[in-house]
Amino acid sequence: MEVATLLLAILLAFVAGVAGGVVGGVAVGGKHIGNDLAAMMGAFYGPLAALPGIAVALIVLTFL
Repeated sequence: MEVATLLLAILLAFVAGVAGGVVGGVAVGGKHIGNDLAAMMGAFYGPLAALPGIAVALIVLTFL
């Protein structure tokens, strides 16, 4: 794999993690803490799940 491909995959995973975190945060906690705060917290914590997942996937794809 090329370095540009790896960086693009990581960037796309980060953007997808932020977007998914926003949607998930609003869906789960929007009523209780407000949509704005839930979206901000989701955008912060969303990439914490997406980036390790894409890192493991890229490592596995490297060795295939």
